Amino acid sequence: MAMSNIKKVVLLLFIVWLATLSYIWLPGIIPDFLHIRGKLFSQKDQKLKDNNATPNRALTGGSSSSGSSNTSHIVAAKQKGEKRAVHVVISSENSRLGGMVALINSIVSNAKSTVFFHLITDQESSEHLKTWLMRTKLQSINYEIVEFPQEWVASKIGFRGTRTELANPMNYARYYLPYLLPHVDGKIVYIDDDCIVQDDLAELYNMKMKPGTLAAFAEDCQGMNKRINFMQNVYADYFDVKNKHFKELNIKPTACAFNAGVFVTDLGDWRRHNITQQLEHWLELNSREELYGNERGGGGAQPPMMLVFYNKYTPIDQLWHVHFLGWTARSSYSRQFIQRAKLLHWSGRFKPWGRTAAFQSLWDLYYLPDPTKEFLPLRKGIL
Repeated sequence: MAMSNIKKVVLLLFIVWLATLSYIWLPGIIPDFLHIRGKLFSQKDQKLKDNNATPNRALTGGSSSSGSSNTSHIVAAKQKGEKRAVHVVISSENSRLGGMVALINSIVSNAKSTVFFHLITDQESSEHLKTWLMRTKLQSINYEIVEFPQEWVASKIGFRGTRTELANPMNYARYYLPYLLPHVDGKIVYIDDDCIVQDDLAELYNMKMKPGTLAAFAEDCQGMNKRINFMQNVYADYFDVKNKHFKELNIKPTACAFNAGVFVTDLGDWRRHNITQQLEHWLELNSREELYGNERGGGGAQPPMMLVFYNKYTPIDQLWHVHFLGWTARSSYSRQFIQRAKLLHWSGRFKPWGRTAAFQSLWDLYYLPDPTKEFLPLRKGIL
């Protein structure tokens, strides 16, 4: 009997030793294992939340998206150290996936703290992204890949304007963060995939928020961001100020606009204040009548956020969001200033992976070639 127990102990120790070796030498199998574990735990947590659900936990309109929002969409995860990490959210789709990878690499390369990445993609891109991460030096990052059900928003988009890429449903995934990330109830930093970070992101993540504000954004009409653009960068550039719904909000047309491509928020506050439902309201209203989109500022995901967060945000230090780099093929920013900036954003048509864009060499520092060769920058110089 004693010999039998010894054999069991030896077998158990062998299994533990084998698992340890697998973790160290074969990290590529770990995300799949954690995907299963993470999905089970996410569904368990969601059931507990559903049992104590409040009205603001359901999507408006009683659509099929309400049911869909209660399921886990995590397709891959590596979740070590998640609770103590700086939480970063990035969304992208296949034609822009190189931007997401470069952004991740830039954050990791400059980080002094643990970072956890919540990577939101469409169904077409999720396996591509997973392969890209696992076959580059980014295989060791802490992350989850979450698929965004585009039917949640596709029928609500009534886009007007010339930049048709802004009508892509993935552009609106930021509206649904509490439903895509039901297990996250604290602070996150959201960053567009056409950015790179040149400093420790923990500084932005830990910024002090003004009392009563629900998010932090970079303003468009102050200092350096004002001189780079042909607009005044005020609300009148984005909205039909004669529209009765806009008038009812008592928003000053000359109020400073902000850029929604980078923001800090608390998903707990987002849920409590029904932010998703408010954003959907303006999105659907614009699909029926022109509230925004034909104005000089354009449409897309930004105008509803400007309405919902009006006078409810804290300004971000401008060095932490230098944008408009993609409005023209060249920039009036000096290279010395750009190298000192902490976050660069190629907002506009000219992307750093495109044929021509300003300061492409800084983006090149962080780009990791696609091992599948599916994504290739258009210009020469990166193979």
